[in-house]
Amino acid sequence: MTRARAAAESGRGTPGTWSGCARRRPRTDRRAADWRAPRQPAVVHGDLWSGNVLWSADGRARLIDPATQGGHPETDLAVLELFGCPHLERLLAAYERVRPLPGRSGRVPLHQLQHLLVHAVLFGSGYGAHCGAAARAALGRSAHVRSKAPNGLGGDRRGVEHDA
Repeated sequence: MTRARAAAESGRGTPGTWSGCARRRPRTDRRAADWRAPRQPAVVHGDLWSGNVLWSADGRARLIDPATQGGHPETDLAVLELFGCPHLERLLAAYERVRPLPGRSGRVPLHQLQHLLVHAVLFGSGYGAHCGAAARAALGRSAHVRSKAPNGLGGDRRGVEHDA
């Protein structure tokens, strides 16, 4: 919720946009146990969006510009879904073959929320509705989230729809 507060204090968006996130915090805290996958932290890329995925001539993905850290393995995958990535379904299927993550699709909004809030602080209120949708979906209040960053704010922002 620190990111929601920072977005509100930056003057990006209306107070109502961010107060919804603050109101949801108690429910978010109660649901936290539901979101924990039975996994140990993993070494993650840390900044995995389509601009950091290069495709070699042999058709294999190569990751560049890492911000390597220990974290939840689902976060990198959720960010790829958030901003879109060529051959996304192929990447997700390959990951599932190596390291299955049962129930991952239901946790995607949770892993996207922090990144959406950071983008709201940096780039403006166009991300506010997406933050609210991700928070509602993470709390199980919406059956569908459209993971699409606002147009014109840089990067590969093609929307990827998924069931929450």
